[in-house]
Amino acid sequence: MPKLKTTAEILKIVHNLEQVRNAGIIAHVDHGKTTLTDSLLSAAGLLSPSVAGTALALDYLEEEQKRQMTIKAANISLYYEVDGKPYVINLIDTPGHVDFSGRVTRSLRAIDGCVVVVDAVEEVMVQTETVTRQALEERVRPTLYINKIDRLIKELRLSPSQVQEKLLRIIREFNNLIELYAEPEFREKWKVSPATGTVAFGSAKDRWGLTIQSAQEKGIKFSDIVAAYQEGRVKDLVKIAPLHEPILDMIIRHIPSPLVAQKYRIPKIWKGDLSSEIGKAMLNCDPNGPLVMCVTNVVVDPQAGVVATGRLFSGTVKAGDVVRLIGVREDCRIQEVCIYMGQFREVVGSLPAGNIPALLGLDKARAGETISSLKDTVPFEQLQYVSEPVVTIAIEPKHSKDLPKLVDFLRKLSLEDPNLVVKINEETGEYLISGMGQLHLEIATTWIQKAGLEIITTKPIVLYRETVRKEGEVFEGKSPNKHNRIYLKVEPLEPEIIELIRKGELSDYTPRHQVAKILREHGWETDEARGVWRIDEHCNILTDVTKGIQRLDVVKDSIISAFNWSIEEGPLAYETIRGIKVKLVDAQIHEDPVHTGPAQIMPATRRSLYASFLSANPTLLEPILKVTVKVPPEQVGNVTKIIVGKRGKIISLEQKEHIMHIIGEIPTAETFDLSELMRSATAGKAFWGTEFLKWEFVPASMVGDLIREIRKRKGLSPEPPTIEDFIE
Repeated sequence: MPKLKTTAEILKIVHNLEQVRNAGIIAHVDHGKTTLTDSLLSAAGLLSPSVAGTALALDYLEEEQKRQMTIKAANISLYYEVDGKPYVINLIDTPGHVDFSGRVTRSLRAIDGCVVVVDAVEEVMVQTETVTRQALEERVRPTLYINKIDRLIKELRLSPSQVQEKLLRIIREFNNLIELYAEPEFREKWKVSPATGTVAFGSAKDRWGLTIQSAQEKGIKFSDIVAAYQEGRVKDLVKIAPLHEPILDMIIRHIPSPLVAQKYRIPKIWKGDLSSEIGKAMLNCDPNGPLVMCVTNVVVDPQAGVVATGRLFSGTVKAGDVVRLIGVREDCRIQEVCIYMGQFREVVGSLPAGNIPALLGLDKARAGETISSLKDTVPFEQLQYVSEPVVTIAIEPKHSKDLPKLVDFLRKLSLEDPNLVVKINEETGEYLISGMGQLHLEIATTWIQKAGLEIITTKPIVLYRETVRKEGEVFEGKSPNKHNRIYLKVEPLEPEIIELIRKGELSDYTPRHQVAKILREHGWETDEARGVWRIDEHCNILTDVTKGIQRLDVVKDSIISAFNWSIEEGPLAYETIRGIKVKLVDAQIHEDPVHTGPAQIMPATRRSLYASFLSANPTLLEPILKVTVKVPPEQVGNVTKIIVGKRGKIISLEQKEHIMHIIGEIPTAETFDLSELMRSATAGKAFWGTEFLKWEFVPASMVGDLIREIRKRKGLSPEPPTIEDFIE
C-alpha cells in the first residue's frame, strides 16, 4: 500500500535537498508515457491523504474537464523510500506528440533528470530524438525505460535471444543520441547501461517492470516472463516485480538532487555573473539567498485565477512576499504558496530552493518569466522551442451572444499555452488560432467546445513568413504632419545570426555589451553592433547607425514600436517578417514635442521600412518538416514516392536490421493528408513521425500565386503593394 504523508511531514523532507528529486517522463507519442505515469501515481505514496484510494487516471481526466485545462497538473509530488530513507519526487508529466513539444520544453527547465520511454516494437523514433535533444540542451540527465515488452512476446513472438538483441539495439541507438547531442563533459557519464541500473524494461499496461539488478535479486529470468504470459499469470509477475519500484528507484539513484544539478545547470540556463550574490546562491541552491524562480507553466484556475508553477533556484518563497516579474518589470505580492499533491494543490505557506512551488497572485506571470526578490536580476535564458506555430484556423461562435465568452476563453487558452497563438481582431470579427500542427488545434477546439461554446472553424491553413533576398535601398518615410522624416534600410540577416537568435544565445534579454561583442565576432561593423535597439523572437534586428541626430532619444520608443508593428504584418501578404536587419541610417525630428508623438513617428517608420523591404527582392518562406519513416524494405518505393510527390526530398536511406530508415523533408502545406496516404500505401506497416525542421524559400514559380491566394483569403486586394504606395 502507498505510504501517505501529511503536508507537515513532507515539508520536513523537502528542506533536506538531498532527499528531493525533480524528474519528468518524456517520450514519442503513444510509447506508453501516460500509462507509466498513472502506474507511478497509483503505486507510490501521494503526499496528500485527501486523495487516498482515488482512481487517479480517471480523476485526472474529470479534473481536466472541470477546470478546462489542456494538460494534467503542473507537477505531481510523490513520496517514496529507498533503503529506508524517505524521498520526495516532484514528477512532471509531459505530452508525447510533436505538436505539444512546447510543453516538454517548459517542463525541462524545472527538472534535473528524466525517464525517456521507448516502445520496444517501434524503437527510437523521431520524437524520442527530439525530446532527448531538448533534455540534453537543458542539461537534464536522461535514464531509459523500454516499454511494451509484452508485445514482443505476444504479437511478434520473439525468442529470448531476439528480444535481447532488440533491447541492446534500442540502448545503442539511445546512447547514439547522447553521443550526438550531449555536451562533451556529460557524454560518457550520462550514457545509459543495464549494468549501471540506468535502463529499466517492462510493460506499463500490465504494470510490471525490472532492471537487470532487480531481476537478479528477485531471481526472475526472461523465460519466466514469457511463461507468465503464456500461462496467463501476468498478475503474479506484477506482484513480484511492480513497475513503480525500478522506475522510482532509478530516479532516486541516478537523477541528481537539486544541490548537485544546479552547479552545472545554472551556467547553461542563466547568463548573469556567477560570482555575484545571486549567481552563488543559485549554484549552491541556497534557501537563504535572494529569491530566484523560473516560471515553467501557467494555468487559469476557475476559482483561484492564475497559478504560476516553476522551479525555485534560490531563496525561500513565502506567502506575502513582494517579488519582481523581471520580464514585465512589475512587482507583485504572492498570495499563496502551494505544492501539487496528486491533482490537488496544498497550501504550504513557504517552500525552499530546489523545489517546484505553485504560486497564486502573480496574474501577469507567463511561462519563461523570471521572478526575483531583486529588481535588477538578469533573467533566465529564453525557453527555446523546437517548433513554431505554423498552422492556423479561423474560428467564430455559432451564436453571436457567445462572442464575449469565446474571446475570454481564447485569451485563457493562449495564456496557458504560449505555443497557441491567438489573434483577435475585434473590429473585423476575425479570430485566428495558430498552433504547432493539426492535432494541437484539434485539442484547442475540443476544449472550447467542452466549455459549452458551439463554434464554426475553417480548414487548417499554413502560416508563411516574409523575408528578403538582397540588400534594399534607403527610403524616406514622412510623418502624416510632414514634420518628421525617418530613413531606414532593410537587409537579409546572416543565417548564423538567425541561428543564434533561434537558440536563444542572442535576444532582447542579452546585455547590450554582449550583443555588440557577439555581432562584431560575426563580421558586423562596430557602429551596427553597438547600435542594436531590438532583437525580436522572429529573428529580426533593428539597429541605429546614425550619428549626432538631435532628439532621437525622444522618438526611440516610437521607432521600436513601429518596427514591432511592421514585423507582425509584412507588406506582401500580412504574414510575419523573418530574418531581416533593419538599419536606421538617418532621421529628421521636429524640435516641438507636440509634433513628434507615436501617431507621427510610427507611420513614418513603417513607410520607410516597407518601401526598403519591397526593394530588397522580397519573397515568402514556408515551414519544412523533417519526416522519419521506418518500413520493411519492400515498402521503401511507396514511401519515397509519397515524399517526393509532395515537393519533398529524401535525405537518407539506411537499413538497420530488417527495417529501412528513411529520413526526408516535406513542406508543411503538403502534409494534411499525409497520414491517410502513408497508411494506405504501406498497408499500415510504416512507423513514422514529423517534426518542424526549418524555414525555406517558397519556389519562385509559386510565390506570386501564393501571395495572391493569401491576400484574397484575408480580404485584401489580390496584388501586393508597390514601393510607390509608401513614398511620396
